Amino acid sequence: MTKVEFYATGRRKRSIAKVWLFPNGSGRTVINGKKPMQFFCREDLVIHIIGPLRVTDVEGKFDIKAKVHGGGITGQAGAIRLGIARALLKSNADFRKSLRTSGYLTRDSRVVERKKYGRPKARKRFQFSKR
Repeated sequence: MTKVEFYATGRRKRSIAKVWLFPNGSGRTVINGKKPMQFFCREDLVIHIIGPLRVTDVEGKFDIKAKVHGGGITGQAGAIRLGIARALLKSNADFRKSLRTSGYLTRDSRVVERKKYGRPKARKRFQFSKR
């Protein structure tokens, strides 16, 4: 007997997350082999990643396994959230409307602007001296 699972990839800033959802689970979440609170150390980021589960009313019905790399913890949390939303969509197409209206299926395309030559950062300028 094969195990049913739903896989999706999420990205945000420089972070990439691979997410697997296992139906009929106990609601256990594992991120890079750790519990979410151990991995993120911030409760608001843990709440951030379970948003799609709350909107679709399936919190506690799926086991979640995520592997994430790159970027910082905020970008990683956003990548995991997008991966969970996409995997939920694969599990049940009826979730599309609620996930879309809540904004969980839209990839946040904002990335860091590159540094320009002749400037200390992307837009910051060196102090102007008239004389």
